[in-house]
Amino acid sequence: MADRCPGALTRHEAADGWLARIRLPGGMLSAVGLAGLADLAERYGDGRLELTSRGNVQLRALPTESDFADRLADLGLLPSATHERVRNIVASPLATGLADLVRELDRQLCDRPELAALPGRFLFGLDDGRGEILALRPDVPAIVGEDAEILGLRVTRSGVVATMLAAAQAFLDERAAQASKAWRLAELADGPARVANRVAHGLDLQTAAPRPVPAAPAEPAGPIRQPDGRYAAVLLAPLGRLTAARARLIAGHAGETGVRVTPWRSVVIPDLTDPGPLLAAAAAAGLGTGRDSRWYGVSACTGRPGCAKALADVQLDAAENPRSGGIPVHWSGCERRCGRPASHHLDVLATTDGYLITEQLA
Repeated sequence: MADRCPGALTRHEAADGWLARIRLPGGMLSAVGLAGLADLAERYGDGRLELTSRGNVQLRALPTESDFADRLADLGLLPSATHERVRNIVASPLATGLADLVRELDRQLCDRPELAALPGRFLFGLDDGRGEILALRPDVPAIVGEDAEILGLRVTRSGVVATMLAAAQAFLDERAAQASKAWRLAELADGPARVANRVAHGLDLQTAAPRPVPAAPAEPAGPIRQPDGRYAAVLLAPLGRLTAARARLIAGHAGETGVRVTPWRSVVIPDLTDPGPLLAAAAAAGLGTGRDSRWYGVSACTGRPGCAKALADVQLDAAENPRSGGIPVHWSGCERRCGRPASHHLDVLATTDGYLITEQLA
């Protein structure tokens, strides 16, 4: 039985009802958890799962009063009554050796009462050297191989979790020293350097020579060969939304390792001997299964009618104007531009006079 802490659920009021954000450290979710979320979306919400730019899941149109949080706790998806909003961990979704580090980081983070004070936007990132997680600009980035580099410091693999948590504490200490209300490390004066110095002094670490990391690759789609010879299937959720039926389809093909929800609003199903049956079923169900998909590289915020601030139904407009090649495109219903990528993209912004299209550099 999961620990019961329904009060920890992160909820926000929206135009279409309450929105619940379910954090998935490293995007990791069991097949049972995915199928369970599909059931909850149908029972309490609008029947869909929203995939977020941090690899989490949101359910919308929830009633004000219900036992939804209790049912979420039954699935084991509310492990902490105090730290839920700070369990913000992203990791390379195709990596085969980061899952244990993600779980240990999440466990120790929740075990440290003082780190509950972290801002809800503070982000931990574990990159296996591909560069895609670094492109998300996490506050505490770790490049992990046989050893690791964290904020320019050389760390053994066994010391990764302790160093990342020390950096989080150093952020809080530096923020207090500067009498700042900063939400992100980069918002502090000389934040990365000052936090790295605090960590190096406290843990007696040495500065590392910068590791060569490639420019963040495009998020893949389709079958990806794993080092062990098996395959991972990367499926694109249309505009970041999964219907309950599509979520159950994916869950039905996932094995013991479950799935990975990515910050690019796709789902990775690892450790497949033959990805063909899943890819065929996913394509028939309308999921993207390759880079030629109309959903590859296109994203959109909620828009109307779900968001009261939106000036247009950007979900509908994006679906009717599919991207065909070129750089990624993000559709925004208002100037907040929720969910926009940190990388190079076309920004399609709804205004009172129609859409304004600009190119945004990384």
